[in-house]
Parts: sequence; C-alpha cells; structure tokens
Amino acid sequence: MELTAPVTGGPCWVELGTGDPESARRFYTRLFGWRPTVDAREEAGGYTVAHLGDAAVAALAPLDRPSQPVAWNVSFAVPDAEAAVRAVTSAGGAVLLGPVDVFDLGRSVVAADPSGALFQLWQPGAFPGAGLFNAPGSLGWVELLTRAPKEAVAFYTTVFGWSVGPSPRYPRWGVGGADFGGMVTMDDKFPHEVPAHWLPYFAVEDVDAAAVTTTRVEGTVLMEPTSLPDGPRSAVLRDPQGAMFGVYRAGGRG
Repeated sequence: MELTAPVTGGPCWVELGTGDPESARRFYTRLFGWRPTVDAREEAGGYTVAHLGDAAVAALAPLDRPSQPVAWNVSFAVPDAEAAVRAVTSAGGAVLLGPVDVFDLGRSVVAADPSGALFQLWQPGAFPGAGLFNAPGSLGWVELLTRAPKEAVAFYTTVFGWSVGPSPRYPRWGVGGADFGGMVTMDDKFPHEVPAHWLPYFAVEDVDAAAVTTTRVEGTVLMEPTSLPDGPRSAVLRDPQGAMFGVYRAGGRG
C-alpha cells in the first residue's frame, strides 16, 4: 500500500483474536520472524505485541468469549471514537463494542458494516498504531470481501471519506490520495457460510516460500501463490486455528 505510517481514516493496526496465543506466537514467529512481547499487566489478559526490530507490527489477543471466531481484525484510525460510532450507525452499520479505553494507549471500537464485515476503530492516544508498513513481515494491504459491493462503497466512503478506484474488477480504497486496500465481490465460488470480512495481507520476500513454511507449521494454503496481471505475486493462507490472511511479494505493486 502507499501508506507508510498510520493516518486518519487508514488502516493503523491489525490484531489476531486467537484461542491459543502460545501456538499462534510460534506459528507467526516461524512465518514472519516476529519478536512477540507479552504485556505483563494482569488486566491486559496476555495481549501480545509482535515486533520487527523495534517496530510494533501486529498483535495477538486471547478471545474475549468462546463464541468469538478466530480471525484477524483490521483497525482504522479515527480522531474521535464517539463521532465515528455515530457515523457508523447512521450509515447503516452496527457497533458491537465500545468505545473502550485501552489504558492510555487509545480508545477502541468493534463495528460491522451493513453486510456484517467486522472491523475496528482506533482513536490513538499514546499508541498511534503500527510502526512499520510494507516491509517483509508487516502489514501491506487490506482487502474487503463482500457480497454487497455497492452498499460497501456507500458505507465506507460515508464513514471514512475514502476514495474508490475506478476498476470494476478490483476497486481500490484510498485515503488522502494513497491507496491502501481493495474490494473483492464474493461470488458463487465462495461457500455460502463464509461471511463478508476484511482480509489483511502481509509483505514477504518470497510468497512461494511463505506458502511452504505455512504447510510445514500446520497451516493451510487456501489460494496457491499466483502472479496477477496488475498486481504482485500473492497467496491466501490459514493458520492452524483457522484465521485467514494473505501474503504478497514485498516491493510488488499493490
């Protein structure tokens, strides 16, 4: 993506909700070379921040409740959580949790768009978000998969003021003139039970090697490494607990 740091309206953080944090730490450390640091505060509940060098790049969080799905969650930066909540609900979305104060780090909201795709809002305090984008092992793209593309465009442009690229095949989301993500219309190739969702993509040096490593550490390759005509080589993977995510070749387009 064309963003190099968190900006208002753009993706600022990505967080895995997992039922087995220790297993998740092992898997993603092998895959991305992360250095995980567990927050020692009891009230943090084992929240783990993954680093590349000194930069925070992602988090692994225990599930809040047994019914919560194991999944990656994308956060978008907002200047005012309460105002963002009002914008979400007035545009037809729903607020599932928050705003909640997270120590002095910021305020968090869990929301859903009209088709049910979950995302988070983050009003930064001491923590602005990821300290690195687009480098191997860090977030580099986010993708909305939805069965209601027209409604999605209306919702997200209203709530965040995003621009939408003109491509009918793969519209791109942008903020402040910088593209950061895209949208896929879910057709009959997607099982009916798969809901609308946001999918984060992490940059890697070698997509094929990442796919091989994933299978070696008990993950699954959902979409084999593919070189797209107008984008970088990429693949979609699933970790051992079922969380889906993408990888793409660092330095490629997109």
